[in-house]
Amino acid sequence: MGFGRTETARVRDWGNRPIGASWPAFDLQLVTYAVLLATIGLAMAYSNSVGPGASALNAGSTFARGLLWTGLAVVVFGIVAVFDYQWLRTFAWPLYLGQIGLLVLTLAVGTGVGGVARWILIGGMAFQFSEIAKILMIVVLASFLGSRGDRAGSLRTIVGAAVLVGPPLVLVMLQPDLGTSLVFGGILVGMLFMSGASLRWLGAIASAIVVAFPFLWANVLRDYQKERLTTFLNPNPDIQGSGYQLYQSQIAVGSGGWFGKGLTNGTQNQLDFLPVQTTDFVGAILAEELGFLGCIVVFLLFAALIWRILVAGWRSRDPFGMAFAAGLASMILFQLVVNFGMVIGIMPITGIPLPFVSHGGASLISLAAGLGIIQSINVRQRRAEW
Repeated sequence: MGFGRTETARVRDWGNRPIGASWPAFDLQLVTYAVLLATIGLAMAYSNSVGPGASALNAGSTFARGLLWTGLAVVVFGIVAVFDYQWLRTFAWPLYLGQIGLLVLTLAVGTGVGGVARWILIGGMAFQFSEIAKILMIVVLASFLGSRGDRAGSLRTIVGAAVLVGPPLVLVMLQPDLGTSLVFGGILVGMLFMSGASLRWLGAIASAIVVAFPFLWANVLRDYQKERLTTFLNPNPDIQGSGYQLYQSQIAVGSGGWFGKGLTNGTQNQLDFLPVQTTDFVGAILAEELGFLGCIVVFLLFAALIWRILVAGWRSRDPFGMAFAAGLASMILFQLVVNFGMVIGIMPITGIPLPFVSHGGASLISLAAGLGIIQSINVRQRRAEW
């Protein structure tokens, strides 16, 4: 699965291939799955926007903002898909410095609640640059791993990739944003694994993290983050304190049953029992209103989307395309698993959004840009493949 001799030979052959796009190779399936997931996200935003005396179309409502961000995401997707992805490899290092700059700017002038600096206001809208940084990090790692050829799985490459991820991860931790910093780690591991990194070395790195965890616990994590990490391990959590979120989430999931209560009919949603139900815990509202079968449909759509992303990588004419597809697929899969895991209580509450479904403009824009790059890879193959 790594970027070995076959891919290296394909790179040598790249110069003999036409650079122009072959638009019949545009992956309609990938777009369809993404649109369906985004539509489910808008349905959840609509459900979170209606209520006594409230209209979903009121200016500033979650649904109205969701429509605006979705429109911007479509524009971003179209622009990026037309753009030749090979230029991303050329400008990987300037993009890396730009990523660092955005995260430093967030720490300097960002806003938030309780000492948090995660959002920057642009034109009256809050923007989270750490979401964009995830896509930029995938671009940088894809350039680095793709350039290593047969050495992509070596220890030196693994260490080099970890060093690249280190500064953005630390800057996000300082915001503080534990969830997004974990996503950076998930992207790194997924891309290293797909590049052919030895499981022995990956295991050694994981062991080093475990050994360092007591230090991180004592000196890095804040008290509320420690409470989130330990609440899910407690069989009798404080449902009036740190365990309140998880308790209400499990009620919502359990009350949905097989078919759900119907859109806008969820009691946990309409009575505002569940905090951050439009973002981190939107999965609980989805389970309450669309039921177990609705969740299965969402999982199948994610599985199909990830498959199409990986297919684009496998068909890529160079290792950069394969590496980028691996990174984007890893990011989406990691967020999906962790988000639903924390909603049902089998993973710590870390504030990781559910891709396409959680309300958040920066997240949707970054996903649109990532899928646009995948389509750019699709339409620049030797031949059209459906």
